[in-house]
Amino acid sequence: MKAKIRNLRAAKWQARKTRVVRSMRSSERVQLVIFRSAKHMYAQLVDPETGRTLAGVSTRTPSVSAGLTTTGNLEAAKRVGKAIAELARARNVEAVVFNRNGFLYHGRVKALADAAREAGLQF
Repeated sequence: MKAKIRNLRAAKWQARKTRVVRSMRSSERVQLVIFRSAKHMYAQLVDPETGRTLAGVSTRTPSVSAGLTTTGNLEAAKRVGKAIAELARARNVEAVVFNRNGFLYHGRVKALADAAREAGLQF
């Protein structure tokens, strides 16, 4: 039995999240999963067969956050996108499936995706 979500905003996010995950099940590509909080952006590469994380980067990583005044803006998201694309290349991953994790595709999510594409990741 599913728990009742009393917060309407959380319920809508959960619905988008399950809809996105349902469409990703059939893919055999590595997933680029992102999470966005108010202060930080997180991105990780997940193997679809085992569910294990291959690599991860966030705005909390010292190499990414160096020189940033704040970590919850577009510039920080672009740096995370570029860093995750470099890690993917180091692990011989060229094509991924972008799992936006229920977040709407605009703002920081879009900036991360565009930066990863510019750095050579295909999705």
